[in-house]
Amino acid sequence: MSWDKEIDEMAHRERLAEELGGVEKVTRQHEFGKLTIRERISLISDEKSFQEIGKLAGVSKYNDSGELQSFMPSNFVFGTAEIDGRPVIISGDDFTVRGGSADASISGKRLQAEGLANELRLPHIRLIDGMGGGGSVKTIEMSGRTYIPRVGGWETIISHLGLAPSVSLALGSVAGIGAARVATSHYSVIVKDTAQMMIAGPALVDWASLGEVSKEELGSSDIHTRNGAIDDEAFSEEEAFMKARRFLSYLPTNVDEIPARLACNDPTERSESFLRKVIPKDPRKVYKMRPIIDAITDDQSFFEIGKKWGKSVITGLARLDGIPIALFAEDPMVYGGAWTSNSCRKLIRFCDLASTFHLPILHLVDCPGFLIGKQSEETATIRFGSQALAALGQANVPFCSVIIRKAFGVAGAANAKPGSHHFRFAWPSGDWGSLPIEGGIEVAYKAELAESEDYDLRLAEIKERLNRLRSPFRSAEYFEIEQVINPEETRKNICHWANLAYKAIRPGAYNFTYRP
Repeated sequence: MSWDKEIDEMAHRERLAEELGGVEKVTRQHEFGKLTIRERISLISDEKSFQEIGKLAGVSKYNDSGELQSFMPSNFVFGTAEIDGRPVIISGDDFTVRGGSADASISGKRLQAEGLANELRLPHIRLIDGMGGGGSVKTIEMSGRTYIPRVGGWETIISHLGLAPSVSLALGSVAGIGAARVATSHYSVIVKDTAQMMIAGPALVDWASLGEVSKEELGSSDIHTRNGAIDDEAFSEEEAFMKARRFLSYLPTNVDEIPARLACNDPTERSESFLRKVIPKDPRKVYKMRPIIDAITDDQSFFEIGKKWGKSVITGLARLDGIPIALFAEDPMVYGGAWTSNSCRKLIRFCDLASTFHLPILHLVDCPGFLIGKQSEETATIRFGSQALAALGQANVPFCSVIIRKAFGVAGAANAKPGSHHFRFAWPSGDWGSLPIEGGIEVAYKAELAESEDYDLRLAEIKERLNRLRSPFRSAEYFEIEQVINPEETRKNICHWANLAYKAIRPGAYNFTYRP
């Protein structure tokens, strides 16, 4: 007696599951420029590391003798794998079976994937293509009933955000619960042209008399990487996988660990002579911030996040002497670096990411304040700005700032972390105050100017008088700024800070109070 027959049947069913939706559907998937779910898992994970769970789940048909006649596999594939030798949960939709909707799926598989990521405290990578496990109208006939909407296991998805990294990749036309799962993650990427994200598809939009639109017009990567719903864009699925792997490389496996430090061959004493002259003497002239970031962080370590939205603030992960950090800086090429409602929204999420996964925060400061004007008032900039300052103040990780040039107004106060004692440096180009002299001089000295016989001459005299008091060295005398440094020595100073900060990091969950 043996179980050979049953073991052979198991192997047969596994082979059927590997056929996905069949040759025709797989071919169609490739014709649309998309990979299958099994190809995707193979590419994003370490070679031969994927261990599938629930491979035999699906919909079967039997003859009167109880023999298997056909098998349609579940269109949700998941299991454990490794990325750079570290364990993760990987799950994904199979669009070749009912377009990734729930009709041919076992909803328990998605719940199990989310639950295992939670209980094992592992990073979760979601490869989303279709409804992401949601149903379609055809579900009514197949189940013989309608159902009251609920998002089963949503509390598990939310809980996981505070435990371990989650990455969502939009790899096809994503709608409904699939779209919500893309947005509810620490980092998200959409593939340009072959992927779109929508609350509802074109047919439903047309039915609601909201116009006839294509999927690309409704939810292209151009739309969602510019409104902040998705962090980044990739030009191929392979690039999306690379971005996901790189993002995870800066983070710990979960909040009970601290980020791994890598060996660094880039000398901490390295200096860049161009930093001495990169900042224009004329405060109205701009310069590029990204070359400065590259010059002071470890070689090719800066990984920018959210480049296409909230563009007046640059955010990303980097390394200093091999230590992972979270870095943000104003971009003087966009609104002079002024904080907008969108850049504040981006900064809030970024500070929370740093706090959740124990990344020291470095701020390169060139902030003229909040963007002013009618549009800024209409977009509630002060509300989101207050939240951003709260998020920075509530961050539970070491903080350091380097004042490159401007630090004005309420937003400029982000050169310091409220209630914290931290390192703060300034370049000789540092310029700060409640508001720029140029913008407030004619109001503050209105009476004196009005009495003058030569308005322009008196205005110039006042400017010259005030500019003599504008030097950062005056502030240093009163310990308003702790250290004024040679720009060429910035890397040496911040690497010294990073080494001290890394020893001060403590693992554990991040808690914060209500934000305004």
